[in-house]
Amino acid sequence: MAPEEKAGNLCLLRSFERRFLAARPLRSFPWQSLEEKLKESPDSELLQEILHKTVKHPVCVRHPPSVKYTRCFLSELIRKHEAVHSEPLDELYEALAKILTAEESTQCYRSYLLPSGTPLTLSESTAIVSHGTTGLVTWDAALYLAEWAIKNPSVFTHRTVLELGSGAGLTGLAICKICHPKAYIFSDCHSRVLEQLRGNVLLNGLSSEPDAATDAERPLVTVAQLDWEVATVPQLSVFQPDVVIAADVLYCPEVVLSLVGVLQRLAACRKDQAPDVYVAFTARNPETCRLFTTELGQAGIRWEAVPPHERKLFPYEEHSETSILKLTL
Repeated sequence: MAPEEKAGNLCLLRSFERRFLAARPLRSFPWQSLEEKLKESPDSELLQEILHKTVKHPVCVRHPPSVKYTRCFLSELIRKHEAVHSEPLDELYEALAKILTAEESTQCYRSYLLPSGTPLTLSESTAIVSHGTTGLVTWDAALYLAEWAIKNPSVFTHRTVLELGSGAGLTGLAICKICHPKAYIFSDCHSRVLEQLRGNVLLNGLSSEPDAATDAERPLVTVAQLDWEVATVPQLSVFQPDVVIAADVLYCPEVVLSLVGVLQRLAACRKDQAPDVYVAFTARNPETCRLFTTELGQAGIRWEAVPPHERKLFPYEEHSETSILKLTL
C-alpha cells in the first residue's frame, strides 16, 4: 500500500471512529470517501478495520451506543459493501444479527477521544427531550467549550470552577481530566439530570465524595443542585468560584433572564475579585442571543467574543454556528 493511500485510510478510519463513538448522525460520516476507497480496492480489509474501529471498538463493547443507532450504522455499512463486493462479509452480517436480537434501552453511551486517546464516556438519554428536560444529552456548545478549554488550560489550572447547567457533564469532565482545576462544581436544577451527572462523574474515574480528593492530580469535585431562580447570594457564596462557565443555556427568554440574574448574584459573592465567566452557545435563534447581550448591558456586565478556534478534536454537527462570550462581572 502506497504511503498516500495508507494515510488516507488512517484518516478515514479515525473519522469513522470519532463519529461512531460519539453517536453522531449517520449523514455526517464520510460515506462518499468510503465508496471511492472500496471501488479502488477489491478486498474487504478496510471494511473490517472500520468494523473494529466502531461496533467492535473496545470502548463500544463496554459502553455501546443505542441499539437503533448501531443497527442503522451496520445496515448502511453492509449496503456500501454489497454495492461493490459480490461476496458477503460474514463479520458484518454476524454483527448485524447480534444487534437485531439486542434489547433497546432509554439510555445509551457516547464517547469522545481526548488528545491522549483516552475516552471520555457519558451515559445519555436516547431521546433529545426526556423527563421534561433537554439536559440528558450533550449539545454542540458543550463540545465547543470543552475543546476551547483543552486548548486554553491555564484559564482553569489550580482554580475553582463553577459550571452552570452542566447537563450530561461533557465540558466539566474534559476540564477535570485535562486542565487540572483545584476544584470543580457541576450544577443543575433537574433531579434526573443530577442523577445522571453523578453517574457520569463516577464512570470517568472521578468522585464527588468529600474524602475522594486525596490524589493531588484530581480536583475536588462537587455535584450541586442549583436553581437560578431561587439561589441567594449567601447560597452562591459557598462556591467561591474563580471561573464560571455555561454551555448551551440560551435556549429561551426565561432562561436568559434567569442566567443574567444568577450572574449578578455571583458578582456580589466575591468582594476581592469577580470570577471570569465564559458562556458558549449555538446561535439557533438570533433574537434570543440579542436578548442575552441586551440584558447583560442593562445589568452592567461587559462582554466580548472569544476568538474562534479550529474544530479538530470533537465531531460536530456540520455548519453549527457556535461561539463563546467572555463576561466581565
